[in-house]
Amino acid sequence: MQIQIVAVGKLKESYLVQGIAEYVKRLGPYAKVQISEVPDERAPETMSAAEEALVRQREGERILAQIKSDAYVVALAIDGKPLSSEELARHVEGLATYGRSHVAFVIGGSLGLAPAVLARAELKLSFGRMTLPHQLMRLVLVEQVYRAFKIMRGEPYHK
Repeated sequence: MQIQIVAVGKLKESYLVQGIAEYVKRLGPYAKVQISEVPDERAPETMSAAEEALVRQREGERILAQIKSDAYVVALAIDGKPLSSEELARHVEGLATYGRSHVAFVIGGSLGLAPAVLARAELKLSFGRMTLPHQLMRLVLVEQVYRAFKIMRGEPYHK
């Protein structure tokens, strides 16, 4: 399987970079993992709703440019569908079974995802109603993808 993570912004914190690298390495036997960072749009602290929409639109265009036409797109969205680790594993396994071997997970910037990106997504996935920094979400996501593959293979993994 090909797993792509498309995320807005550059990851700067070394502890997050190291954690993500560790899980990408662990995923090596199960899937090819590609992480694509797209530049975030510079924005002042206070913006009008129209300015926020423009930021999301510009970031969304950059995101969509990274996604191949045959990819199954999963957008991380607070209003998405919450799945347990086991449910995510079954979902990914079902995709592989039915020939959807390229899965692109999308993490938006601090203002969320553009409507065009959400429209392209075949699944909107929620990790809960809490707001998490989008940089931290990368680590949480890659760990959950790794966990999903361990579950799919029936291999042990700490609980």
